[in-house]
Amino acid sequence: MGGFRKFLMRGNLVELAVAVVVGATFSGLVQALVADLITPLIAAVTGGRQPDFSQYKFVVNGAEFKYGDFVNHLLTFMIIAAVIYWLVVMPMTRLISFFDRDKKAAEQQCPECRSDIPIDARRCAFCTVELQTVPADDRPPA
Repeated sequence: MGGFRKFLMRGNLVELAVAVVVGATFSGLVQALVADLITPLIAAVTGGRQPDFSQYKFVVNGAEFKYGDFVNHLLTFMIIAAVIYWLVVMPMTRLISFFDRDKKAAEQQCPECRSDIPIDARRCAFCTVELQTVPADDRPPA
């Protein structure tokens, strides 16, 4: 039982649980944004009609295929993905790049095997080639 308790209390599992809860809440927020703002905006641009394909279907040998409902869900997914990309991913990428641009390089590439190795290394840990060492004051800025 102690091993199971340790497994449950590991940092990764707790962080994952928090991420799932936050993700579920964020999903509701994004769905509300799409339903209440983005879809009416599309309706305003297309002449007052909200896109609804739920009635589209075809019948083969008595079997009814409601492909319109799938199209509705596909459009909703595409709109949500675009909103998340433009409102979350793009700003976070810019914010991260803003903080990373002033960082000094901590690693260099081995000229022989192209592995990432510490900048002060004298020998590659992967291919063991001896590296040319340049004093820190004479290195070009990264």
